[in-house]
Amino acid sequence: MIAAKARQHLILAVFTVSLLVNLSAALRSPQWLAIPAALIGWYLADLLSGLIHMLMDYRPCTPGKRLNDLFFYEGSRESDHYQALLRERMATIGPFERISYDFKNHHPRPDALGRRPVWRLIGSTVIVAALPLSLVGNVAQALLPVPGWIMAGLVTFLIGGGFAQYFHGSLHRAQNPWFITALRWAGLLMTPAAHQLHHDTLQRDFATNCGWSNPAINLLFRTLRARGYLADAGLVPSA
Repeated sequence: MIAAKARQHLILAVFTVSLLVNLSAALRSPQWLAIPAALIGWYLADLLSGLIHMLMDYRPCTPGKRLNDLFFYEGSRESDHYQALLRERMATIGPFERISYDFKNHHPRPDALGRRPVWRLIGSTVIVAALPLSLVGNVAQALLPVPGWIMAGLVTFLIGGGFAQYFHGSLHRAQNPWFITALRWAGLLMTPAAHQLHHDTLQRDFATNCGWSNPAINLLFRTLRARGYLADAGLVPSA
């Protein structure tokens, strides 16, 4: 347990330092293009959050992993039995499958997402995508004359993408840090009321950051459904 915590802290520390290095590159040569680039990066992160949400919601879980035992568990989820079962089932699946299950498990018990620790929310995303991409940015700026506005767009994309599930979790918490409130006031994060539109039907508004990309994603969802994809059976895990 201690070793796992230390590894988590190390990964988050490396990601933070890498992100700050990219941010410093953006600030060293400020340009007006940095503003639209940052907004585009934020939009793309929102779009990615929505596309992943849509696909993970409707992607069938891998048969044989018995995740339905967790999903339909009828006893207390604080009990030793459930916690042992959770550790056993999670140990048999990788980060991708875990993300898929978490999205499905979130629908019948949405407030549980707001109670999860930061690492549970962002760990897989940081390891699989955000940290590697941030390191690529570090290497690129060390070897090439990368314009500062590109780094500005990359930084906002990394923050929006890497912390997408944290922002999602904040939509299901009554109390949040001050910066969440500030970002909502600025229109850079969506409100719980806006996100509730997704939970009302599970067929619209999949983006979980600012929601700017929801019109495009909603059109894509309707198109795929009309062609026979994204069946409702994928919303719950199989045996």
